[in-house]
Amino acid sequence: IAKRFGGKAAGASTGGGGSVRRKKKVATKTAVDDKKITAVVKKLGATPIPGIEEVNMFRDDNSVLHFANPRVQSAVQSNTFVVSGTGVNKDISELLPGIISQLGPDNMENLRKLAEQFQQQAAAAGKAGANEDDDIPDLVENFEETSKEK
Repeated sequence: IAKRFGGKAAGASTGGGGSVRRKKKVATKTAVDDKKITAVVKKLGATPIPGIEEVNMFRDDNSVLHFANPRVQSAVQSNTFVVSGTGVNKDISELLPGIISQLGPDNMENLRKLAEQFQQQAAAAGKAGANEDDDIPDLVENFEETSKEK
């Protein structure tokens, strides 16, 4: 065996009783999973839907699963939509100005709560701003008259 693997007996172990145990298993599941998913989508007869810029999926905990520029496919006969791309979990307040039209009646209560929180934060900031104005001293001299004297 030593002759076969370079002449050194120390590096000649090929597995078995005295070999070093492998520390971690390398997982290569993503390519296999993607192939399986595309095969199932093809069986459904899904057709791509062009022109979709974003997909938002609303959750119960005021978070949104946001897909930017996803690939969307639909199979109408089986009532199935496939959204593929990188999804990012975001808070609903991060996407607020653009997604108001997408909110349903069940999310309106959450939107009211967020609006109340923003008003409370604005009121607290307004009070803090009023305190900062007190720190600025009033002008004692008239600078226009001193500039005319020179």
